[in-house]
Amino acid sequence: MLEESGEDSLCYLARHCCGDWGDLDNYDHKENELALKHGWRIVSSYPVGEKCIWIITEADRTYTVILLPEEY
Repeated sequence: MLEESGEDSLCYLARHCCGDWGDLDNYDHKENELALKHGWRIVSSYPVGEKCIWIITEADRTYTVILLPEEY
């Protein structure tokens, strides 16, 4: 989907790594802040055209994935 839209996944990954978690409500934003302190999973959501992508970094920080919500 990112390729079709002409978007670069690395741009979204950079935003995620810098703490710009995209279109999250206040609750999820606060959860990410707590996740940084407590070692929990971090989730970002970014609109891409008519859809959105999620970027999820697991609690143990061993991997980060980029996926569509329906792939979760």
